Amino acid sequence: MYDLGGAFAGRDINPGTNLLVAGPPMTGKRRLTFDMLAHGNRAGDGSILVTTKSAGKQVLSEYESRLDGPDVPIGVVDCVSKQQGMAPQRTDGIEFASSPVDMTGIGIKLSEYLQRFYDSGVRSNRIAFDSLSTLLMYSNLQTVFRFLHVFTGRVQSAEALGLFVIDSSAHDAQTMSTLRQLFDGEIEVREDGDDGSEIRLKGVGPTTEWRRV
Repeated sequence: MYDLGGAFAGRDINPGTNLLVAGPPMTGKRRLTFDMLAHGNRAGDGSILVTTKSAGKQVLSEYESRLDGPDVPIGVVDCVSKQQGMAPQRTDGIEFASSPVDMTGIGIKLSEYLQRFYDSGVRSNRIAFDSLSTLLMYSNLQTVFRFLHVFTGRVQSAEALGLFVIDSSAHDAQTMSTLRQLFDGEIEVREDGDDGSEIRLKGVGPTTEWRRV
């Protein structure tokens, strides 16, 4: 089981669960997702982060700053650096896809990390994808849906926990409804009117009350 920690501490999530983390911009979705990964890392879970928004080196540094637990494998799939014309050097913990459109490459890197972690003795993993909105900027909904169908299936078969960030205000209701079919549940994030955010979990057991973060 996976404990999400933070505002959801003690709420156990079944292995193989995929959760959408949805909300408007500037509500802390990325920070919340990284915190849930770090909570698992401290418990011995491997961490895999797919980034379509920021360079892998930046993401790895930001994530590692949260950690104070055991030396558990961390992997980043960087879909940004090559697209921006950088010549990224091989770095421990970072693999590269050519762009957010390289969905085959993203899937391959995920599978490689999962196999590598398994071979090192890690059986529980948390996977973050930041962000689905970037995929939808470059590809149509049908293509993204097919990719996510495979990707979430990989998370399920690996008995991992998948967390997928999306800017819900950037997409119409039909797009959000279509994507939600792929996920077991959703962490909703909203502004609380006092320069903060509130979250709630729905779709996996009883819906929680809104909780401030």
